[in-house]
Amino acid sequence: MVALESTIISHGMPWPRNMETALALEADIRSLGAVPATIAIVDGRLKAGLSHGEIERFARDSTNVVKVSRRDIAIVAARGGNGATTVAATMIVAALAGIRVFATGGIGGVHRGASTTFDISADLTELARTPVAVVCAGAKAILDLRLTLEFLETHGVPVLGFCTDRFPAFWSRDSGLPVNARMDDPVDVARAMKAQWDLRLDAGFVVGNPIPVEHELASDVVERAIATALVDADARGVTGKAVTPFLLERVNALTGGDTLDSNVALVRNNARLAARIAVAYSTISRA
Repeated sequence: MVALESTIISHGMPWPRNMETALALEADIRSLGAVPATIAIVDGRLKAGLSHGEIERFARDSTNVVKVSRRDIAIVAARGGNGATTVAATMIVAALAGIRVFATGGIGGVHRGASTTFDISADLTELARTPVAVVCAGAKAILDLRLTLEFLETHGVPVLGFCTDRFPAFWSRDSGLPVNARMDDPVDVARAMKAQWDLRLDAGFVVGNPIPVEHELASDVVERAIATALVDADARGVTGKAVTPFLLERVNALTGGDTLDSNVALVRNNARLAARIAVAYSTISRA
């Protein structure tokens, strides 16, 4: 099985692109012999696997859907609310359901300026404590990627590069920063996962899967857009969990919609790799 987050549906993309992408991800995973499980909190229930109607509900009306990380799960569940799960919350529900592989766009990380704001995503601490492999196109480029990797190293989280020696930078294939290990076969990733968890090392994995070459954006264009978006966020007083969706939306607008197209391409690429890893891990675990 492959877990999928729901924040990308409710808070990551506009209607109807969010609905189309959510269904395409599930179809991609099924086509490679795995089972998709889109995760969310629906009317107070933690669910690993949404119906078509539930996906549409989350895609159409984000105003009644809370963006949920670890700290929010119990509150939303107790109130019988609806929650779109971030990377951290998706990992928690996936682990509870026995799902070991999760596909997303990019993980959260250490925000730029964190030395004064202390803004560090809960995704990183979740990776340090929850045994789920997260297939992603690296961390979102709006973050401080060097410090993000330092945090993961400190907390013992393996960072793998799939067919690359460099950590991907979301919209770009190469951040210039090295990964812990390169692996060129999903079976090798599955073997590393099994070895880690057999040894009771409960941290998750980051599997960095570069965006396809044809969808990569020029790093200088992205950096200019990010710099402008950060100034705009500061001027508007955007803080906390509103920062990432604001920055992603603003960068997309500043690049004329190019980043949204790239987002869709990279998350589908990640879903396909996650399906291959999940099939390999299932086979190895039964052997």
